[in-house]
Amino acid sequence: QAYNCLIHFYKRTMNVTLEFGGGAELLFDKKKKYEVTLPTQPEKWTLQLLLFWMRDNLLKERPELFLKDNSVRPGILVLVNDSDWELLGQLEYQLEEGDNVVFISTLHGG
Repeated sequence: QAYNCLIHFYKRTMNVTLEFGGGAELLFDKKKKYEVTLPTQPEKWTLQLLLFWMRDNLLKERPELFLKDNSVRPGILVLVNDSDWELLGQLEYQLEEGDNVVFISTLHGG
């Protein structure tokens, strides 16, 4: 019985908030904020897996402007709960229930 409970604990969905600014929202249907429920999966959700999920489920156009080589393009600032993702392990950071992930484009055409 306890074994069953443990499996259920690790295989639950996860709710996170995604926010976009600086023009990044233009690639995501012009929406600045999404409340998403990530599906159940065997391994823990990392920022890397989140980026793939976003590409497949939210990114509306021109993925090359958001992603490059399995990460965000240079010039896109990523914050998790107001902390720079570079301090958190970047792609390896393991998401937690209720995390707020912000993507801000610092690239502006001229």
